[in-house]
Amino acid sequence: MANQGRRTFLKLSGGVLGGVLAGSTVTAAERTDRFIVKTRGNGAPSDLDVVFDLPEIGYAVVRGSESAVEASSAVTSYAPDVELDGADPSVETHDYEGEATDDALYPFQWDKQALDVPTAHETTKGEGTRVAVIDSGVDASHPDLEVNTAVSKNLTGDGLGAGVPGGGDHGTHVAGTVAAQTTGETGVAGTAPATDLVDYRVFSNFGGVSGAFSIVIGAVVQAARDDCDVANLSLGAYPIPRQGVTEGFYGNFINAAMTYANKEGTLLVISAGNDSADLQHDGSLISLPNEGAQALSVAATGPIGFGWGDDGVTAPPESPAFYTNYGTNAVDLAAPGGDADLAAAAEEVPGWYYDLVLSTVSVVTDIGEDGTVATEPGYGWKAGTSMAAPNVAGAAALVKSANPDYNANQVESALKRAAAVPEGYDKAYYGAGFLNVVDAL
Repeated sequence: MANQGRRTFLKLSGGVLGGVLAGSTVTAAERTDRFIVKTRGNGAPSDLDVVFDLPEIGYAVVRGSESAVEASSAVTSYAPDVELDGADPSVETHDYEGEATDDALYPFQWDKQALDVPTAHETTKGEGTRVAVIDSGVDASHPDLEVNTAVSKNLTGDGLGAGVPGGGDHGTHVAGTVAAQTTGETGVAGTAPATDLVDYRVFSNFGGVSGAFSIVIGAVVQAARDDCDVANLSLGAYPIPRQGVTEGFYGNFINAAMTYANKEGTLLVISAGNDSADLQHDGSLISLPNEGAQALSVAATGPIGFGWGDDGVTAPPESPAFYTNYGTNAVDLAAPGGDADLAAAAEEVPGWYYDLVLSTVSVVTDIGEDGTVATEPGYGWKAGTSMAAPNVAGAAALVKSANPDYNANQVESALKRAAAVPEGYDKAYYGAGFLNVVDAL
């Protein structure tokens, strides 16, 4: 049988296999001991060491030599899995420096104010729904988060478990944007605080941020298996050559998983990326997975000057962020993800970071000699399409809660119908428009 990955790997290594946390710097290396295989029939190959089986889509991930994979009668085609190593993908970050547990932080959450989340909460807070965060992990010890650790899974194989230890800063920020609790008078508020939050950890924080391509795609299938109504993927890669990918082995693997999730009722909300790229007019290039099958692709908006005092707001919250990818047919919605005046940041203008998105974080307190990371819960600002997607994921949970009979396509349609392109702005940055949570309910 043919190894379907050899001809496309070098192209992929800077694309679908790089930048996998949206906007990050990532390197990729072909695995020689692990392979993604297309199976003959619906079962995993019994003659190979199966890492995990995906019979719903006819694939499996196996460990062993290429000669063993080549010789297996249960395998019709295969490609090497790919190891990913990267850094935090946020465009800008800033940690909260006060005693956060004693402060009410909603006044700093311009994103929730722009979406009028409190009014939406008069209808629902997401009761009866489940949202997956497919990311670097969620700090389950954070006082603002209630994580379903019984369902949550660490798919990296690093042995650190789901939640603490190993709760990732990026994933914790995303989780708070979706579902931070609003039961008290302190901390931050999430868009859907009553949803059942599930952590699917696909990147290990052991000695850095790393993971495998197959794990990310496997997590999409697992989220559908676990009856998640929404899965947030604040990750992706660009640029990727279309040739040999969209119709090749890796592209088929991605689309099979995404189509399965949609069929099972899981809406996939995915960040559009932070490359300032026109995805509509990029010729032979593609951004994945946000341009994959059944994806709801989210661009980012943000203010300039929020909370700066006398200087005032020079750009409203619905303005496109300077870094966001765009493209009429490549972006479905735009939502608050944060913006930044880079000159103000460089000059350390007081409050410049208020234009980023404030949420829960997992603050690194120590890094051991063996690479293990010690963390404690906190709050911080980040900007990126990684921060925009979870605002949409939370809104999708609210729509599903208010309309429990809706399937994934109907939830997406409700969000798009309620959205509108702000007057005077280019539709290419918005798709259907700027997220309108209240009107979607």
